[in-house]
Amino acid sequence: MIRKVLVANRGEIATRVIRACREQGIATVAVYSEADREALHVFMADEAHPIGPPAPAESYLDIATLIRVAKGAGADAVHPGYGFLAENAAFAEACATAGLVFIGPPADAIRKMGDKTAARRIAREMRVPMVPGTVEPVRGDDEARRAAREVGYPVMIKAAMGGGGKGMRLVRADAELDAALRMARSEATTAFGDGSVYLERYVEEPRHIEVQVLADAHGHVIHLGERECSIQRRHQKLIEECPSPFVDAELRAKLGDAACRVAKAAGYVNAGTVEFLVDRERNVYFLEMNTRLQVEHPVTEMVTGLDLVRAQLRVAAGEPLGIRQEDVAWRGWAIECRINAEDPFAGWLPSPGTITGLRPAAGPWVRDDSGAYEGATIPRHYDTLISKLIVWGPDRAAAIARMARALDEYKVTGVRTTIPVLARIIAHDDFRAGRLSTQFLERILPQLTPSGGRLESIALIAAALAEYERLRGGASGQAATAAPGAWRQALRPGWRTGSR
Repeated sequence: MIRKVLVANRGEIATRVIRACREQGIATVAVYSEADREALHVFMADEAHPIGPPAPAESYLDIATLIRVAKGAGADAVHPGYGFLAENAAFAEACATAGLVFIGPPADAIRKMGDKTAARRIAREMRVPMVPGTVEPVRGDDEARRAAREVGYPVMIKAAMGGGGKGMRLVRADAELDAALRMARSEATTAFGDGSVYLERYVEEPRHIEVQVLADAHGHVIHLGERECSIQRRHQKLIEECPSPFVDAELRAKLGDAACRVAKAAGYVNAGTVEFLVDRERNVYFLEMNTRLQVEHPVTEMVTGLDLVRAQLRVAAGEPLGIRQEDVAWRGWAIECRINAEDPFAGWLPSPGTITGLRPAAGPWVRDDSGAYEGATIPRHYDTLISKLIVWGPDRAAAIARMARALDEYKVTGVRTTIPVLARIIAHDDFRAGRLSTQFLERILPQLTPSGGRLESIALIAAALAEYERLRGGASGQAATAAPGAWRQALRPGWRTGSR
């Protein structure tokens, strides 16, 4: 049995894992950098331990420190979340060597599928169609240039390791290649510690559709259907839904079968996602496999009724899946919007700072997966994700209407957020009609202009009133700070053995 889990991550995914563990009576250990000393996951866990400075390389990516803390805290297992070390085979191996259960796939499967070029080789062996491109990383600029000409422009440069849009560049001509290679390699090295890249032909206006798979150590592999992930900005997803408005039962079966065959060939165990591009003619191309829990997993949970983190824990403990492919049923429609601390009307610049006001959306069939609270600080060192807003409806039209209401209800002050743009996308005629592609945002971006000075004036007035109330609340300054401190202390369950 798994009795205690160290969550090797931060933000909303850390709180998501902590909640799933608590429901099953599993104790949790949080870790935090100096920048996250008062982060929500720190207060929610049964204990919390510092792991270093704000820089990820010195904290959340420090394998030796994470293993030391896990062993010192008496953890049985480690959940990597997503990002950071989630797709790092060396981390999975280090956990196994230390006698810790890694709540994810085996290191060998991570190597096979986490390396995108190795994954392409497996897909080719399984005769799953792929986007034309290199099967091995390109070793130098000259080789990349020859490969690009052979594949045919435009091409995508892609990091061989990792995901999340890091280390990716679109190149439309020879003259752009050298600079794009430098940037992609540099970004991949910073994000994943590996600057290897490969090339793929760029598919114009495709849909990005992914399939959720679950596999146990007893040879069972199933899929939980597809997610539509085409609404993206620079390869970072903004809105996801399950199912896809483009996929019918026949295409779902085709995608699911391909995803399961790839997972089996890799010896995959635990939750993973196989990603595809689908063009207008419904041609399917294998893209990559993400060997971790995806940010957008809640939409699959809402439609299938399955808790994916709970399934991860079950599989990691050596239990069978407990569900067959024929048992999987899809009911209704779910949509997720990622709420980030970014200013979409100022070049999508990050907006770090303190959240001075927060009122999440609520009501029937509305879920808010958040790593923030009123008074929390959004650090400048990490991903800007504040929360994920998820809704369910009996059909797509009902889910869209519910999401529009929820976005209108969701209020954040103190930092800029992507909520205004998300609301406009949801309201757009093309989105409502299901006319989606990975270029959707670029197509409608000229229409996304600020609402004018009225809302800014209202925000300034609200900020002034908030500051007036803060100063009025305590001349000595004590009253203004006592409540948040008391709230934070009450939030932490028992303030048990952790060190802060």
